[in-house]
Amino acid sequence: MVPLDRLNEIRARFEFLEASMAEGAGDIARLGKEYADLRPVVAQIDAYRALLDEIAEAEAMLSDPEMRGLAEEELPDLRARLRDVEEALQLALLPRDSADARPALIEIRPGTGGDEAALFAADLLRMYQRYAEARGWRFEILEQAVTELGGIKEVVARVSGQNVFARLKFESGVHRVQRVPETESGGRVHTSAATVAVLPEAEDVDVVVDPGDLRIDTMRASGAGGQHVNTTDSAVRITHLPSGIVVMSSEKSQHQNREIAMRVLKTRLFDMERQRAADARAADRKAQVGTGDRSERIRTYNFPQGRMTDHRIGLTLYKLDQVMAGDLDEVIDALISDHQARLMAEMEG
Repeated sequence: MVPLDRLNEIRARFEFLEASMAEGAGDIARLGKEYADLRPVVAQIDAYRALLDEIAEAEAMLSDPEMRGLAEEELPDLRARLRDVEEALQLALLPRDSADARPALIEIRPGTGGDEAALFAADLLRMYQRYAEARGWRFEILEQAVTELGGIKEVVARVSGQNVFARLKFESGVHRVQRVPETESGGRVHTSAATVAVLPEAEDVDVVVDPGDLRIDTMRASGAGGQHVNTTDSAVRITHLPSGIVVMSSEKSQHQNREIAMRVLKTRLFDMERQRAADARAADRKAQVGTGDRSERIRTYNFPQGRMTDHRIGLTLYKLDQVMAGDLDEVIDALISDHQARLMAEMEG
Protein backbone atom coordinates (compact mmCIF):
# COMPACT_ATOMS: atom_id res chain seq x y z
CA MET A 1 0.00 0.00 0.00
CA VAL A 2 1.40 3.40 -0.99
CA PRO A 3 1.21 5.96 1.90
CA LEU A 4 -1.64 8.35 1.10
CA ASP A 5 -0.09 11.23 3.03
CA ARG A 6 2.93 11.13 0.72
CA LEU A 7 0.65 11.16 -2.31
CA ASN A 8 -1.23 14.14 -0.85
CA GLU A 9 2.05 16.03 -0.42
CA ILE A 10 3.05 15.40 -4.04
CA ARG A 11 -0.40 16.46 -5.29
CA ALA A 12 -0.28 19.64 -3.19
CA ARG A 13 3.20 20.50 -4.49
CA PHE A 14 2.05 19.95 -8.09
CA GLU A 15 -0.93 22.26 -7.61
CA PHE A 16 1.31 24.90 -5.98
CA LEU A 17 3.68 24.78 -8.97
CA GLU A 18 0.76 25.06 -11.37
CA ALA A 19 -0.60 28.12 -9.56
CA SER A 20 2.85 29.77 -9.28
CA MET A 21 3.50 29.35 -12.99
CA ALA A 22 0.07 30.76 -13.88
CA GLU A 23 0.83 33.83 -11.75
CA GLY A 24 4.34 34.17 -13.18
CA ALA A 25 5.84 33.99 -9.68
CA GLY A 26 9.33 32.76 -8.93
CA ASP A 27 11.91 31.18 -11.24
CA ILE A 28 9.65 30.02 -14.08
CA ALA A 29 12.30 27.80 -15.69
CA ARG A 30 13.04 25.96 -12.43
CA LEU A 31 9.34 25.66 -11.54
CA GLY A 32 8.55 24.44 -15.05
CA LYS A 33 11.16 21.68 -14.85
CA GLU A 34 9.86 20.47 -11.48
CA TYR A 35 6.29 20.64 -12.79
CA ALA A 36 7.20 18.58 -15.86
CA ASP A 37 9.00 16.00 -13.67
CA LEU A 38 5.97 15.69 -11.36
CA ARG A 39 3.30 15.51 -14.07
CA PRO A 40 3.71 11.76 -14.90
CA VAL A 41 3.86 10.99 -11.16
CA VAL A 42 0.62 12.89 -10.53
CA ALA A 43 -1.03 11.08 -13.45
CA GLN A 44 -0.19 7.76 -11.76
CA ILE A 45 -1.46 9.07 -8.42
CA ASP A 46 -4.77 10.10 -10.01
CA ALA A 47 -5.14 6.69 -11.69
CA TYR A 48 -4.41 4.95 -8.37
CA ARG A 49 -6.94 7.04 -6.44
CA ALA A 50 -9.62 6.60 -9.10
CA LEU A 51 -9.20 2.84 -8.89
CA LEU A 52 -9.36 2.89 -5.08
CA ASP A 53 -12.64 4.83 -5.37
CA GLU A 54 -14.02 2.23 -7.78
CA ILE A 55 -13.09 -0.58 -5.38
CA ALA A 56 -14.66 1.25 -2.42
CA GLU A 57 -17.90 1.76 -4.39
CA ALA A 58 -18.01 -1.92 -5.41
CA GLU A 59 -17.39 -3.03 -1.82
CA ALA A 60 -20.22 -0.76 -0.62
CA MET A 61 -22.51 -2.44 -3.16
CA LEU A 62 -21.95 -5.81 -1.44
CA SER A 63 -24.43 -4.80 1.29
CA ASP A 64 -27.15 -4.12 -1.30
CA PRO A 65 -28.90 -7.40 -2.21
CA GLU A 66 -29.81 -6.06 -5.66
CA MET A 67 -26.26 -4.95 -6.49
CA ARG A 68 -24.31 -7.67 -4.69
CA GLY A 69 -24.01 -9.92 -7.74
CA LEU A 70 -22.62 -7.13 -9.91
CA ALA A 71 -20.12 -6.12 -7.21
CA GLU A 72 -18.91 -9.70 -6.77
CA GLU A 73 -18.37 -9.88 -10.51
CA GLU A 74 -16.41 -6.59 -10.71
CA LEU A 75 -14.25 -6.78 -7.59
CA PRO A 76 -11.78 -9.53 -8.65
CA ASP A 77 -10.91 -7.59 -11.82
CA LEU A 78 -10.60 -4.29 -9.94
CA ARG A 79 -8.32 -5.83 -7.30
CA ALA A 80 -6.17 -7.46 -9.99
CA ARG A 81 -5.82 -4.09 -11.72
CA LEU A 82 -4.87 -2.52 -8.38
CA ARG A 83 -1.67 -4.59 -8.22
CA ASP A 84 -0.56 -3.31 -11.63
CA VAL A 85 -1.49 0.30 -10.86
CA GLU A 86 0.29 0.16 -7.48
CA GLU A 87 3.44 -1.17 -9.14
CA ALA A 88 3.33 1.57 -11.78
CA LEU A 89 2.89 4.16 -9.04
CA GLN A 90 5.79 2.78 -7.02
CA LEU A 91 8.01 2.99 -10.11
CA ALA A 92 6.90 6.58 -10.67
CA LEU A 93 7.78 7.41 -7.04
CA LEU A 94 11.32 6.00 -7.24
CA PRO A 95 14.06 8.59 -6.68
CA ARG A 96 15.17 10.05 -9.99
CA ASP A 97 18.75 10.64 -11.04
CA SER A 98 18.74 14.34 -11.89
CA ALA A 99 21.29 13.67 -14.64
CA ASP A 100 19.15 11.12 -16.52
CA ALA A 101 17.95 13.56 -19.17
CA ARG A 102 21.40 14.98 -19.88
CA PRO A 103 23.73 14.33 -22.80
CA ALA A 104 26.61 11.98 -21.99
CA LEU A 105 30.29 11.70 -22.71
CA ILE A 106 31.50 8.20 -23.56
CA GLU A 107 35.19 7.48 -23.03
CA ILE A 108 36.58 4.20 -24.39
CA ARG A 109 40.13 2.95 -23.82
CA PRO A 110 41.79 -0.41 -24.50
CA GLY A 111 42.68 -2.54 -21.49
CA THR A 112 44.68 -5.76 -21.44
CA GLY A 113 45.32 -7.33 -24.83
CA GLY A 114 47.54 -4.99 -26.84
CA ASP A 115 46.48 -4.44 -30.48
CA GLU A 116 43.47 -6.73 -30.10
CA ALA A 117 42.18 -4.66 -27.16
CA ALA A 118 42.52 -1.50 -29.27
CA LEU A 119 40.58 -3.15 -32.12
CA PHE A 120 37.86 -4.22 -29.68
CA ALA A 121 37.67 -0.63 -28.37
CA ALA A 122 37.00 0.45 -31.96
CA ASP A 123 34.25 -2.20 -32.21
CA LEU A 124 32.62 -0.84 -29.05
CA LEU A 125 32.75 2.68 -30.47
CA ARG A 126 30.93 1.50 -33.62
CA MET A 127 28.40 -0.38 -31.47
CA TYR A 128 27.50 2.79 -29.54
CA GLN A 129 27.46 4.87 -32.72
CA ARG A 130 24.93 2.49 -34.28
CA TYR A 131 22.83 2.40 -31.11
CA ALA A 132 22.74 6.20 -31.04
CA GLU A 133 21.76 6.29 -34.71
CA ALA A 134 18.93 3.79 -34.12
CA ARG A 135 17.54 5.98 -31.32
CA GLY A 136 17.86 9.20 -33.28
CA TRP A 137 20.59 10.59 -31.02
CA ARG A 138 23.48 12.79 -32.14
CA PHE A 139 26.93 11.21 -31.80
CA GLU A 140 29.99 13.49 -31.97
CA ILE A 141 33.59 12.33 -31.59
CA LEU A 142 35.41 15.00 -29.57
CA GLU A 143 38.84 13.39 -29.38
CA GLN A 144 40.26 10.23 -30.90
CA ALA A 145 43.67 8.59 -31.15
CA VAL A 146 43.97 5.53 -33.40
CA THR A 147 46.52 2.77 -33.94
CA GLU A 148 48.11 1.77 -37.23
CA LEU A 149 45.82 -1.29 -37.38
CA GLY A 150 42.67 0.82 -37.03
CA GLY A 151 42.21 0.25 -33.32
CA ILE A 152 41.63 2.96 -30.75
CA LYS A 153 44.10 4.20 -28.16
CA GLU A 154 41.48 6.50 -26.67
CA VAL A 155 38.23 8.11 -27.78
CA VAL A 156 35.89 10.64 -26.19
CA ALA A 157 32.45 11.07 -27.77
CA ARG A 158 29.45 13.22 -26.90
CA VAL A 159 25.96 11.74 -27.25
CA SER A 160 22.90 13.99 -27.11
CA GLY A 161 19.19 13.26 -27.41
CA GLN A 162 16.29 12.14 -25.25
CA ASN A 163 17.25 10.45 -21.94
CA VAL A 164 20.75 9.63 -23.17
CA PHE A 165 22.46 9.27 -19.79
CA ALA A 166 19.50 7.33 -18.36
CA ARG A 167 20.00 4.60 -20.97
CA LEU A 168 23.80 4.60 -21.24
CA LYS A 169 24.92 5.02 -17.62
CA PHE A 170 25.04 1.26 -16.93
CA GLU A 171 27.62 0.80 -19.73
CA SER A 172 30.46 1.99 -17.49
CA GLY A 173 32.93 -0.74 -16.63
CA VAL A 174 35.26 -3.32 -18.13
CA HIS A 175 34.03 -5.01 -21.32
CA ARG A 176 35.79 -8.31 -22.06
CA VAL A 177 36.05 -9.96 -25.49
CA GLN A 178 36.88 -13.57 -26.32
CA ARG A 179 37.72 -14.20 -29.97
CA VAL A 180 40.45 -15.12 -32.46
CA PRO A 181 42.30 -11.87 -33.18
CA GLU A 182 42.91 -10.81 -36.77
CA THR A 183 46.61 -10.78 -35.90
CA GLU A 184 46.53 -14.41 -34.65
CA SER A 185 47.70 -16.93 -37.26
CA GLY A 186 47.24 -20.00 -35.07
CA GLY A 187 43.49 -19.62 -34.65
CA ARG A 188 43.66 -19.45 -30.85
CA VAL A 189 40.98 -17.61 -28.89
CA HIS A 190 42.36 -14.65 -26.95
CA THR A 191 40.78 -12.68 -24.12
CA SER A 192 41.13 -8.91 -24.22
CA ALA A 193 39.35 -6.00 -22.59
CA ALA A 194 38.40 -2.36 -22.99
CA THR A 195 37.08 0.11 -20.44
CA VAL A 196 34.04 2.29 -20.99
CA ALA A 197 33.14 5.33 -18.88
CA VAL A 198 29.82 7.12 -19.38
CA LEU A 199 29.60 10.53 -17.72
CA PRO A 200 26.65 12.93 -17.60
CA GLU A 201 27.64 16.17 -19.28
CA ALA A 202 28.21 18.99 -16.82
CA GLU A 203 26.34 22.27 -17.11
CA ASP A 204 28.01 25.56 -16.28
CA VAL A 205 26.09 25.83 -13.02
CA ASP A 206 27.34 22.40 -11.88
CA VAL A 207 31.04 23.18 -11.78
CA VAL A 208 32.83 26.49 -11.24
CA VAL A 209 36.46 26.25 -12.28
CA ASP A 210 38.93 28.80 -10.93
CA PRO A 211 41.17 29.90 -13.83
CA GLY A 212 44.02 29.97 -11.33
CA ASP A 213 43.64 26.20 -10.93
CA LEU A 214 44.38 25.57 -14.60
CA ARG A 215 47.56 25.12 -16.60
CA ILE A 216 46.83 25.47 -20.31
CA ASP A 217 49.42 24.34 -22.84
CA THR A 218 49.25 24.58 -26.62
CA MET A 219 51.24 22.31 -28.88
CA ARG A 220 51.43 20.95 -32.38
CA ALA A 221 48.77 18.33 -32.96
CA SER A 222 49.95 14.85 -33.85
CA GLY A 223 48.68 11.30 -33.83
CA ALA A 224 49.20 7.79 -35.09
CA GLY A 225 48.58 7.16 -38.76
CA GLY A 226 48.22 10.84 -39.56
CA GLN A 227 45.34 11.32 -37.11
CA HIS A 228 44.84 15.06 -36.48
CA VAL A 229 48.26 15.94 -37.88
CA ASN A 230 48.59 19.59 -38.97
CA THR A 231 51.25 22.25 -39.09
CA THR A 232 49.83 24.71 -36.55
CA ASP A 233 50.22 24.79 -32.78
CA SER A 234 46.51 24.14 -32.28
CA ALA A 235 46.27 21.25 -29.80
CA VAL A 236 45.24 22.28 -26.30
CA ARG A 237 46.06 20.45 -23.08
CA ILE A 238 44.42 21.63 -19.86
CA THR A 239 45.65 20.41 -16.47
CA HIS A 240 43.39 20.94 -13.46
CA LEU A 241 46.03 21.31 -10.75
CA PRO A 242 43.93 20.49 -7.62
CA SER A 243 42.61 17.17 -9.02
CA GLY A 244 45.41 16.29 -11.42
CA ILE A 245 42.91 15.74 -14.26
CA VAL A 246 44.46 16.30 -17.70
CA VAL A 247 42.33 16.73 -20.84
CA MET A 248 43.36 17.32 -24.43
CA SER A 249 41.72 18.34 -27.67
CA SER A 250 43.51 18.46 -31.02
CA GLU A 251 41.06 19.62 -33.64
CA LYS A 252 42.26 22.26 -36.12
CA SER A 253 40.84 25.28 -34.29
CA GLN A 254 42.66 26.24 -31.09
CA HIS A 255 39.58 28.17 -29.87
CA GLN A 256 37.38 25.13 -30.50
CA ASN A 257 39.92 22.91 -28.74
CA ARG A 258 39.83 25.06 -25.62
CA GLU A 259 36.00 24.85 -25.53
CA ILE A 260 36.01 21.06 -26.02
CA ALA A 261 38.73 20.51 -23.41
CA MET A 262 36.91 22.70 -20.87
CA ARG A 263 33.65 20.81 -21.50
CA VAL A 264 35.37 17.47 -20.90
CA LEU A 265 37.18 18.80 -17.81
CA LYS A 266 33.97 20.12 -16.24
CA THR A 267 32.21 16.82 -16.97
CA ARG A 268 34.98 14.82 -15.26
CA LEU A 269 34.94 17.13 -12.24
CA PHE A 270 31.12 16.86 -12.06
CA ASP A 271 31.43 13.06 -12.25
CA MET A 272 33.96 13.09 -9.39
CA GLU A 273 31.46 14.96 -7.22
CA ARG A 274 28.66 12.53 -8.16
CA GLN A 275 30.88 9.55 -7.33
CA ARG A 276 31.87 11.11 -4.01
CA ALA A 277 28.21 11.67 -3.11
CA ALA A 278 27.29 8.12 -4.18
CA ASP A 279 30.10 6.69 -2.03
CA ALA A 280 28.91 8.71 0.96
CA ARG A 281 25.35 7.40 0.52
CA ALA A 282 26.64 3.87 0.09
CA ALA A 283 28.49 4.01 3.39
CA ASP A 284 25.11 4.11 5.14
CA ARG A 285 23.73 0.95 3.56
CA LYS A 286 24.83 -2.64 3.04
CA ALA A 287 24.74 -2.80 -0.77
CA GLN A 288 25.49 0.01 -3.17
CA VAL A 289 23.00 0.26 -6.02
CA GLY A 290 24.25 1.21 -9.46
CA THR A 291 27.85 1.85 -8.39
CA GLY A 292 29.19 2.54 -11.87
CA ASP A 293 32.53 1.12 -10.68
CA ARG A 294 34.72 1.32 -13.77
CA SER A 295 37.10 -1.38 -12.55
CA GLU A 296 34.27 -3.93 -12.48
CA ARG A 297 34.07 -6.50 -15.29
CA ILE A 298 30.51 -6.05 -16.44
CA ARG A 299 30.16 -7.89 -19.72
CA THR A 300 31.74 -10.57 -21.90
CA TYR A 301 31.44 -10.76 -25.68
CA ASN A 302 32.23 -14.34 -26.79
CA PHE A 303 32.55 -14.43 -30.59
CA PRO A 304 33.10 -18.18 -31.11
CA GLN A 305 29.78 -18.91 -29.34
CA GLY A 306 27.97 -15.77 -30.58
CA ARG A 307 27.20 -14.96 -26.95
CA MET A 308 27.04 -11.78 -24.88
CA THR A 309 26.76 -12.10 -21.09
CA ASP A 310 26.12 -9.25 -18.68
CA HIS A 311 27.57 -10.48 -15.40
CA ARG A 312 25.74 -7.99 -13.16
CA ILE A 313 22.30 -9.44 -13.88
CA GLY A 314 23.21 -12.86 -15.27
CA LEU A 315 21.73 -12.07 -18.67
CA THR A 316 23.02 -14.07 -21.66
CA LEU A 317 21.96 -13.32 -25.24
CA TYR A 318 22.94 -15.53 -28.17
CA LYS A 319 22.77 -12.74 -30.72
CA LEU A 320 26.19 -11.18 -30.57
CA ASP A 321 26.13 -9.99 -34.18
CA GLN A 322 23.00 -7.93 -33.52
CA VAL A 323 24.43 -6.55 -30.26
CA MET A 324 27.64 -5.43 -31.97
CA ALA A 325 25.47 -3.84 -34.66
CA GLY A 326 23.91 -1.61 -31.98
CA ASP A 327 20.90 -3.70 -30.91
CA LEU A 328 21.34 -2.93 -27.21
CA ASP A 329 17.79 -2.23 -26.06
CA GLU A 330 17.17 -5.71 -24.62
CA VAL A 331 20.19 -5.64 -22.32
CA ILE A 332 19.75 -1.95 -21.38
CA ASP A 333 16.05 -2.48 -20.58
CA ALA A 334 16.98 -5.45 -18.38
CA LEU A 335 19.61 -3.40 -16.54
CA ILE A 336 17.15 -0.56 -15.93
CA SER A 337 14.50 -3.01 -14.65
CA ASP A 338 17.03 -4.61 -12.29
CA HIS A 339 18.08 -1.19 -11.00
CA GLN A 340 14.45 -0.21 -10.40
CA ALA A 341 13.78 -3.48 -8.56
CA ARG A 342 16.77 -2.84 -6.30
CA LEU A 343 15.57 0.69 -5.55
CA MET A 344 12.08 -0.59 -4.71
CA ALA A 345 13.52 -3.26 -2.40
CA GLU A 346 15.68 -0.63 -0.73
CA MET A 347 12.71 1.69 -0.16
CA GLU A 348 10.63 -1.14 1.27
CA GLY A 349 13.51 -2.25 3.47
